[in-house]
Amino acid sequence: MFTGIIETTGKIEAVETHGSNKTFWISSPISAALNIDQSVSHDGVCLTVEEIAGSSHRVTAIDETLKKSNLGTWQTGGEVNIERCMQMNGRLDGHIVQGHVDTTGSCTERTDLQGSWEYRFQFPPQFAALVIEKGSIAVNGTSLTVFNVTNNAFSVAIIPYTYNHTGIKHVYAGSTVNIEFDLVGKYVTRMLTLQNNLQ
Repeated sequence: MFTGIIETTGKIEAVETHGSNKTFWISSPISAALNIDQSVSHDGVCLTVEEIAGSSHRVTAIDETLKKSNLGTWQTGGEVNIERCMQMNGRLDGHIVQGHVDTTGSCTERTDLQGSWEYRFQFPPQFAALVIEKGSIAVNGTSLTVFNVTNNAFSVAIIPYTYNHTGIKHVYAGSTVNIEFDLVGKYVTRMLTLQNNLQ
């Protein structure tokens, strides 16, 4: 489990393809402090640390992960958001994020408001029930509050701290992002669907 409060960013040092999998070497300020077999969120995707070398660590994304996320487009030199799993004795500053990306979305607008930034994202309409006005969402692993919600789009406002300390600054119109919808909404939708099917 994660909180969506990004701890640091990392740089993609190498990308390797092994069958249907892709392996990534990521350098970051916390790589040396990680442990083998530790779960770490990379742009909102929970990946297992497989190897650590100096200030870099290695993770692998399997075919299912590549299909559901934007990891297949990652290239050497790119920046990714990194968050270690939350500690149960700490504060939950964002919202509960599993690191299980539901789908990808596309940035359609990025507006500089001279003090903050507003982004607009489109997403597949079959997920419309999971996005509510002033609700929580994870975009590339970052916990954000949505507004101006429609059946296939939402907006988020980015404060300077988030802009400067995450990879959102590299997102422009046309960028593809990872989206994880709120866990509570997914459970409620599932229960209602099952109830309707039983009637």
